[in-house]
Amino acid sequence: MSALRARAEEYLAMRRALGFKLTTQGRHLMSFVRFCEERSADHVTADLTIEWATQTTRGSGDEVYQARRLDVVRIFARHLQALDPATDVPPTDVLSRRYRRIPPYLYSPKEVAALMSAAGALPPALRAATWKTLIGLLAVTGMRQGEACRLERDDVDLQAGTLVIADSKFGKSRLAFLHPTAVAALRAYEQARDRLFPEPKGDTFLLNSRGGPLDGHNIQHTFAVLIAAAGIQAPPGRRAPQLHDLRHTFTVATMLDWYRDGGNVQARLPLLSTWLGHVDPKSTYWYLQAVPEILALAAGRLEQADGQVAR
Repeated sequence: MSALRARAEEYLAMRRALGFKLTTQGRHLMSFVRFCEERSADHVTADLTIEWATQTTRGSGDEVYQARRLDVVRIFARHLQALDPATDVPPTDVLSRRYRRIPPYLYSPKEVAALMSAAGALPPALRAATWKTLIGLLAVTGMRQGEACRLERDDVDLQAGTLVIADSKFGKSRLAFLHPTAVAALRAYEQARDRLFPEPKGDTFLLNSRGGPLDGHNIQHTFAVLIAAAGIQAPPGRRAPQLHDLRHTFTVATMLDWYRDGGNVQARLPLLSTWLGHVDPKSTYWYLQAVPEILALAAGRLEQADGQVAR
């Protein structure tokens, strides 16, 4: 094991002990370590870091994405410099750090139904049942896909109609309430799951075809198959629809319902932020600018209020 690899593993272990998950960041950092090892480099240098950050495995030319990769190594380099004075901390202004959120793909109810139908045709039977349930669960709760995959059996209380979403993205837990139709669907899945796999290998509510937890690395591949089977295509120039877009679809549908029922949307937004597990309400407010239909309804509401004041 190289000295750089040992330092990186110690650094990740220390930060994880402090409560940081560092899932993506850890993967990026170890990728950088391998990059250095392939070049027999014993120390972190700015040139090596920039070369690694800009030569992405998927060939992304997006400077924002590259800057995020660079940030991972920069933070590590600051830590390492106290242990190894030869460490060179990369400058902060090498790559554009302007943050851009990619507009989501918003599924129509008909497209969600088509995805669930395509999922129901997957072999074998347990895989089909699990994927159909996963898509439906994400569509009606707005959960993150990782949260749904990690749900344990004890987290799902079908008697009370609640889900406990434990240890989510920012280390917080929250409670989600289920509609009776969702409870019925989850109960049907539970019965089918236990019949098809009476002795599971894991404690998660959703199981893969081998009786274990869903593998996050295979999820996007399977979902791409379902997107093709459902005949769903993104508009020209836009990225392919993602499973995570079901969360965006739930959020937008909720906000549209609020505008249409005449309620106070601004007062309700903090509730939606809590429901979604957003650490910062700005993540929820973003939808006001990102979705034209919401923006139009908000503008109409503002014009109506101005007209009332003028009278």
